[in-house]
Amino acid sequence: MKTCGSVLLLLWAALVVVAGESTDQPTINTCTQQTCQPNFDTVMREMSTVMAEQRVELRYTKTQMEAMEKKAETMDARLRASEKAVEEQRALIQELQEKQEEQAAAVRAVGGSVNITGSQVEELRREREQRRVSFSASLVASGSVTTGPFNTDTTLVYRHIYTNIGNAYNPNTGIFTAPVRGIYHFYFALHGHGHASVPNAISLRKNGELIVYAWCQQASYSVNPSNGVSLLLEVGDVVYLQLRHGARVFDNTNRHTTFLGHLLFTV
Repeated sequence: MKTCGSVLLLLWAALVVVAGESTDQPTINTCTQQTCQPNFDTVMREMSTVMAEQRVELRYTKTQMEAMEKKAETMDARLRASEKAVEEQRALIQELQEKQEEQAAAVRAVGGSVNITGSQVEELRREREQRRVSFSASLVASGSVTTGPFNTDTTLVYRHIYTNIGNAYNPNTGIFTAPVRGIYHFYFALHGHGHASVPNAISLRKNGELIVYAWCQQASYSVNPSNGVSLLLEVGDVVYLQLRHGARVFDNTNRHTTFLGHLLFTV
């Protein structure tokens, strides 16, 4: 705007010098200002429009940048979580490798091999089954029965079977046969009726040898003696219960008179 005014002043001065008149000054000055003013307004409007558009673009760009920053933060959090998971997996793999190396070293130390044949697997299975030994039974399968007295010691056959894992107990003979060398625990209990001259007595025997007795004698009322023992048995050793000669024992479906045994551990 200052440039336009300077040009007008120069033109006015030139006209005054040439024509020697000053009456045209207002007319020239007014016409020039009217000509210059519309151009300035147009430029200002265009600049305002451009600035408004730039402000809109700036706000859009800012929104995009904020969205990108949030996305970057989310990706960074996921990356940190993934890195943590990878580290945990590496630690687990390392632990498994160390255990595997320890097992391999143990196998090498005893001169063994990690290659196991089918026959070896079957042998291991049989050994495992042999180590699962447990039985429990009561004397009579049904009814109410008083057994004895007899003139000689008599092996009792416990007919009602609760469990017989490993089939080491024979329900036809009443005899338990040790399938493996180990420590076995046996327990037995009996029920009887009092009598002045007839006791209630059962003995536990190993290979015919007397080990322990459960004995009671009284003139009246019921009796319930019991006993138990842990034994080292070799393969093939037998254990059973005998009713003492001249004694008696009672049992019925209430299962008063019982016999049980199981392998504690092999040796």
